[in-house]
Amino acid sequence: MSAMYNPPHPGEIIKEDVLEAEGISVTEAARQLGISRVTLSRLLNGKSGVSVDMALRLAQWLGTSPEVWLRMQDACDLWQAQKNKRPRIKPLKSRKVPCSS
Repeated sequence: MSAMYNPPHPGEIIKEDVLEAEGISVTEAARQLGISRVTLSRLLNGKSGVSVDMALRLAQWLGTSPEVWLRMQDACDLWQAQKNKRPRIKPLKSRKVPCSS
């Protein structure tokens, strides 16, 4: 089952709710995060996703958990993937699996 809406990309949240709301430039935010301006710009514009490393940086910078950023990225990625036509895959037929004693 797919989500009913397009979840926002984490970069969009950072851009609008952090940088614009706090009046922080991309250059300054990148400096504070210890990354290049290009790297942050790609994230803010949805050209790249939140990696584990970036999630750790964002969590430390914003006082959140890294899981928040990874879940947000997963939701966005899953929604995008579900929009694409996928091959039909037959479900695995149930078989008895021997118990390990």
